[in-house]
Amino acid sequence: MQANPYGDALQALEAAQDNVTLDVDGERLTLTRLDKLLWPADRDAKLPGYTRRDYLRYLLHVGAYMLPHVRDRPLTLIRMPEGITGRRFVHFHYEQRLPPFVETVMIYSEKNARAEEFLLCNNMATVLWLAHIGTLELHVWHSRTNTTPDAKGASTDFTSSATSLQRSILNYPDYIVFDLDPYIYSGKEAHGAQPEFNLAAFERGKAVAFRLKALLDSMKLEAFVKTSGKTGLHVLVPILRKVDYDAARAFAETIGRHLLREHPDDIAIDWNVSRRTGKVFMDYNMNVRVKTLSAPYSVRGLPGAPVSMPLTWDALKTAHPLDCTMGNVAELLAKRGDLWRDLLAGKQDLARKLG
Repeated sequence: MQANPYGDALQALEAAQDNVTLDVDGERLTLTRLDKLLWPADRDAKLPGYTRRDYLRYLLHVGAYMLPHVRDRPLTLIRMPEGITGRRFVHFHYEQRLPPFVETVMIYSEKNARAEEFLLCNNMATVLWLAHIGTLELHVWHSRTNTTPDAKGASTDFTSSATSLQRSILNYPDYIVFDLDPYIYSGKEAHGAQPEFNLAAFERGKAVAFRLKALLDSMKLEAFVKTSGKTGLHVLVPILRKVDYDAARAFAETIGRHLLREHPDDIAIDWNVSRRTGKVFMDYNMNVRVKTLSAPYSVRGLPGAPVSMPLTWDALKTAHPLDCTMGNVAELLAKRGDLWRDLLAGKQDLARKLG
């Protein structure tokens, strides 16, 4: 088992009272209210509670595995400063003063006709700082600012105009996304609420994921799967950055429509709620530049602190979304490592397949 590079910071965190100053990769940051409860226990469901200290401990164990999957990708912050029972804020930008170690990128906004600042999570100090300001979920773009290794020479002009952004590498995703969201109710939801987690829905989502895999296999496209950390699944197809988001979305829509024809009682691609209720919603519109997914190993703001967890396809057969939580993912990773560490090393040439 490889030694944790943040062992000293972990020891300091455990020894601290309610505040601590940590040295992390040459950066110093002060973290406060360590015993603040962020994920209250759910005694009826037999789910434990977790504090800010628990969350920081988790990130010090898991951050080294998470960072390669978020580095150079603009962030969407899902902030719950008072914990999962408090208010939830979705931030695309952070208006307050940033610590010096937090990297950013300016990106042209077509809506506001100017470049705006987005945060990047490129180091462990930023991971911990984000946690400290109440970012309980970390969501990232499907494209990244770095042109290496498969897009050397591509444009990095993200700021001049909408046209320059569309020509830049940020308009070329690293993977096709298939977001499988079971729209199947447990019967316990409030009127008008989104479906809550229920095992029957998750099993239906798994069945659709395996049908999707079979179709992609027939096209000789390798796919990877992870839990969303909620009720759904994310299936990713890594691709060389030769096709833009429009082409990626069109491909995902074609695949979705094919599966819909084959399994009309199980799959929906329609945004109309009445037409997708009782089915697994396959959202091909996730393949858009501004859309984000929960990052691998990101905790979710739900009871029990489930984690968006990469799985093998064999493991998916018997998986339950609460198999992987803040309480056990660090141990799982220490034993097996990151299943997605080579995700971008074997990218596939979708442009060639599309002709």
